[in-house]
Amino acid sequence: MTETTAGSETPTEPSTEPLTDAETAVEGFEQLQEYVRFWNADTEQEQRRLAAAALGDGVEYCAEIGILTGAQALMNFRNQFTAHMGDVALRLRARPQVHHDRARLQWEILTGDGASFATGTDVIQLDEDGRIGSVVAFLDRAPEGFDPAAHQEEVAASQ
Repeated sequence: MTETTAGSETPTEPSTEPLTDAETAVEGFEQLQEYVRFWNADTEQEQRRLAAAALGDGVEYCAEIGILTGAQALMNFRNQFTAHMGDVALRLRARPQVHHDRARLQWEILTGDGASFATGTDVIQLDEDGRIGSVVAFLDRAPEGFDPAAHQEEVAASQ
């Protein structure tokens, strides 16, 4: 398998070891680093900076809970989630796989006490500027008692 960026290819070996360092996990793909940092950002100022670096104009985020459009909608979703859950961290479970203008990120959400909340996979499409144009998020292991329909109205209201 190879990774392609700006016309160059770098061999990649999928890892089975959990990754906690976004810097190492997505080395060479800054927009993916910034994407992981975005989900972990604490302040609105940091979120805006990271969104501008990683997300394309009109980014679309499609998940079981709904479809979000634009960086502000993703920020609202992230902030609503952390307001409900408290401290959480998104960590990569494997080195991202990248080819052409697509990437697959396998992630885990950890709560403040280090417990695993959920795992999932994001399939990302990069736009012509190399920023993230769309994300399709799949839950590999949903949180206990998860009901996507119960959250759809909340997500729609946050847009």
